[in-house]
Amino acid sequence: MESKEINEVGPIGIFDSGYGGLTVLREIVRQLPAYDYLYLGDNARAPYGTRSFDIVYRFTLEAVRYLFEQGCHLVILACNTASAKALRTIQQVDLPAMAPGRRVLGVIRPTVEVLRSLSASGHIGVFGTPGTIASGSYDMEIHKLYPSFSCSGQACPMWVPLVENGEAGGPGADYFVKKNVDSLMMSDSEIDTVILGCTHYPLLVDKIRKYLPEGTGIVSQGEIVAASLEDYLCRHPEIEHCCSRGAVVRYVTTEDPAKFDNLASMFMGEEVTSTQIVL
Repeated sequence: MESKEINEVGPIGIFDSGYGGLTVLREIVRQLPAYDYLYLGDNARAPYGTRSFDIVYRFTLEAVRYLFEQGCHLVILACNTASAKALRTIQQVDLPAMAPGRRVLGVIRPTVEVLRSLSASGHIGVFGTPGTIASGSYDMEIHKLYPSFSCSGQACPMWVPLVENGEAGGPGADYFVKKNVDSLMMSDSEIDTVILGCTHYPLLVDKIRKYLPEGTGIVSQGEIVAASLEDYLCRHPEIEHCCSRGAVVRYVTTEDPAKFDNLASMFMGEEVTSTQIVL
């Protein structure tokens, strides 16, 4: 793979197991519109949130390989589960042998980095998929950067299905959101900042805010990851120079394109047309 000319430019790859990463892509495109992007949704094998570490790692590596083959020099794992269960192994084990000149970044580190300026109490809550919460990735990253902070996680297994079935605005969503918010706050009443640790959750943010105590800060990942990407490209010109600038966004999915396009258009706020691939 690295036999290709390093000066050959390509799009920035954005990967998610499903649709949630589109909330990150949408903000990245808004903040950095000049670049080309290739979004890959592994929708046929979603959700990743309840799968084992080994399966998530294998699926994520297959997606990264595909995006590299399409000319991407930089890939963003716009998926908390993939970031939690696969990113470190891919960075430390696979990249040095597979593509030492390319980079794969996640969403957890940049999300945690902003907490110091947001939390007064140092008590952080995290809403996430069962896989993300079980991985302890947010706990580890928070304690690494802020040893005095405490972190409480709340698995929300129903939130992604609610979003993907178009029920984010319905009364059923209220029941499950309130149940999980109440459970988190009961675990630590001093929480003053919560992380939406899944890229689907911004579509539930109004209901989440409704049931959180007044004044609780909500950290959503789209703007944070976009700002972090902009900073990364400024600090790494050797990568930035390999990112093509045609302002083109393409979409590929492992699911039926018609199904993907319908939901993806809702996430992006504009018409989306995708192509089906096999990983």
